[in-house]
Amino acid sequence: MTKSQEPSTDRAQPYPLPRAVWPTSAEANMSRLYSPVRVGAFTARSRTWVPAMVPWRSTEEGDATPEVIDWYGRFADGRPGVLVVEATGIRDVPSGPLLRIGHDRYVPGLRKLVEHVAERSQGQTRLLIQLIDFLRIRRRPEKASFVGRFLAVSDRHRLAAGLTESATEAEVRDALLALPHEDLLGALNPREREALEYGERERVFDMDQPHIRELPEVLPGLFADAAERAIAAGFDGVELHFAHAYTMASFLSARNVRDDGYGTTREGRVRLALEVLAAVRARVGQGATVGCRMLGDEVIEGGTRVEDAAWFAAQFAEHGMDFVSVSKGGKFEDAKQPRVGAAAYPYTGPSGHECMPTVRIDAPGPFGRNLPLSRAIRDAVRAVDPIVPVIGCGGIGTFDAAEAALVEGDCDMVAAARQSLADPDWWHKVRTGQGAEVRRCIFTNYCEGLDQKHKEVTCQLWDKAREREPSMEPEHAGRALSLDGKRSLLAPVWNR
Repeated sequence: MTKSQEPSTDRAQPYPLPRAVWPTSAEANMSRLYSPVRVGAFTARSRTWVPAMVPWRSTEEGDATPEVIDWYGRFADGRPGVLVVEATGIRDVPSGPLLRIGHDRYVPGLRKLVEHVAERSQGQTRLLIQLIDFLRIRRRPEKASFVGRFLAVSDRHRLAAGLTESATEAEVRDALLALPHEDLLGALNPREREALEYGERERVFDMDQPHIRELPEVLPGLFADAAERAIAAGFDGVELHFAHAYTMASFLSARNVRDDGYGTTREGRVRLALEVLAAVRARVGQGATVGCRMLGDEVIEGGTRVEDAAWFAAQFAEHGMDFVSVSKGGKFEDAKQPRVGAAAYPYTGPSGHECMPTVRIDAPGPFGRNLPLSRAIRDAVRAVDPIVPVIGCGGIGTFDAAEAALVEGDCDMVAAARQSLADPDWWHKVRTGQGAEVRRCIFTNYCEGLDQKHKEVTCQLWDKAREREPSMEPEHAGRALSLDGKRSLLAPVWNR
């Protein structure tokens, strides 16, 4: 049996990567990884999956630019079984250079994206779009601005500042600003301290806010409208974003204390997710695939653990969810304090490090780290419906690791985000027996650092590869370089 092998280390890599043993083409095509699998309304050609990654390439209005279309076309070159388009906002509200689908005007641009992926993958890749809702989060303010303008002054603040009830609001603000910082923090309640130190952030249990209280009435329709537009644009289906720091994951969280039947208990916390699923299914029918991305573990104090996640996933399967894609962590609750003028980023604390672990996280490293979660969830789902596939992920960058995850029952399909970013062709290289040519991710999170700053996401290995072989320049429909002019916007071409 002839196989190609690759050294276990890379000079640019501070920690060793797992050794890679690449199959021949015949071996790959006989593997479980490259076998077909049913995913709701379609059959994927292989069990290879590129999950949603936000590239920050749309317009400020959320339109699909040539750079966005280039991005997905480049992943399509690798012919993964399934490709998921980035988290796409279901509301027609400003959200920076993030794709939106909250209005019919977005459909033509998204249709161009769909057509481009079909052409570049030679019709071999199924395309989903991830639908997301998120609550408001403000940037960390200057102390003078927060106390002088945004703080809602009350008698509690007058007392803390040593003033009488007759003191004017302006006097209270001036007195608070004159306090030492620790004394000022002592004068604020927990939410006010957070607004000052991190930036104000809405929660799903802020029941005093009418727009938060009404979320269960509003969201099913918004998700259904977005799903209908996605199918009109030609997508094979949608992935409902029930993960990380965003609205739907916050409803599922064990920290959700809403008292209106949409929180506190497992049944209450899953209720809105099931109503969103039902609304989307009713709108798009059985001819479209409807799945979700969810957390196997929130990795925060008092958060949801895998036992809850497995129960939720079984409920999803029982109510008609076509697939469950499992992630981990990525929460605001333990995020690092942002600098003044920046917003908190949910991938900077312990839960964020577990979501996107680097090679420096610990001795075992990031490799296959999340697979125990997808395995537990898969066991729960299969007890309800053995046909619903569970997608596993987490530091998977070799054929051996992907195949083992499938054979050992950790998941039914294998998702690889950072490895697919490092080398969008890697799935196709492995399938054709050319795995030794795979450009392997070194898991340093260079890409995540760009995402944190909302800069166009690229990979440090792209430019290094191009330095070695300048002819590896891809074709572009849009710009070839990032806005700062320093980085290539696309991975180098693979000369098959």
